[in-house]
Amino acid sequence: MTVDAHHHIWDLSVRDQDWIPEHSPLRRDFTLTDLAPEARAAGVDRTVLVQTITVAEETPEFLALADAHDLVAGVVGWTDLTRPDVADELARLRELPGGHYLKGIRHQVQGEPDPEWLLRPDVHRGLAAIAEAGLVYDLIVQPHQLPASAKAAASHPELTFVLDHLGKPPIASGALDPWSADFRTLAALPNVVAKLSGLVTEADLETWTVADLRPYTDVALDAFGPDRLMFGSDWPVSLLGATYGQVMDAARELTPESTHTQIFETTATRVYDL
Repeated sequence: MTVDAHHHIWDLSVRDQDWIPEHSPLRRDFTLTDLAPEARAAGVDRTVLVQTITVAEETPEFLALADAHDLVAGVVGWTDLTRPDVADELARLRELPGGHYLKGIRHQVQGEPDPEWLLRPDVHRGLAAIAEAGLVYDLIVQPHQLPASAKAAASHPELTFVLDHLGKPPIASGALDPWSADFRTLAALPNVVAKLSGLVTEADLETWTVADLRPYTDVALDAFGPDRLMFGSDWPVSLLGATYGQVMDAARELTPESTHTQIFETTATRVYDL
């Protein structure tokens, strides 16, 4: 059993993805029908479908897709954490068709101009509601937002935080610091786990090698250990630099074989209650 704990889909006829540049190869539809043969060829049995755009209608659509497709075992959706009735909204989402597939919530913190957005009182209230609902919170942040992420996670020990893409380290430049130090501070908190995902697109898209990624995955393995790390393809964004199979092969090469059951199955299964 292999789990891909992080992928996306979108249909541009339903809504635009305004973050995709006009001439990008990503500016087309990507569906579960596209993903399924790629995932299965790589040995993936179950996936986690993750929020793409800050639109309330997307999460119910994803839940319905999970309900209709065996491949999707969980959904990380979006809701406005700052709304006063966020607890009621989470309850409403879970009552929708496929609502039991809702496993977590994510917000595009990486796009927030305030580096301490996660520490706002209204966000604090929203994070508490997520914990109360028994869900997890996915962190999509830039390296400079890792300190605030650590403060937020320390303030909510009852909530599991999942760091997407290892906090987007500066792989293309080859720099480790200050990312490494801030990453380790976050990893020191027992309620935080991380995804080996989204790394190819932080490297040089044309020339990246497994060796370019290794310094960062070595830090992650040392800081989190395999029982707090999980694999995610970040498909189809990853297609900018690699095929689905190449991303999977790189992740397997970067991690000791003795850790594969944890990184490619049990961590995600436990954290997302798949």
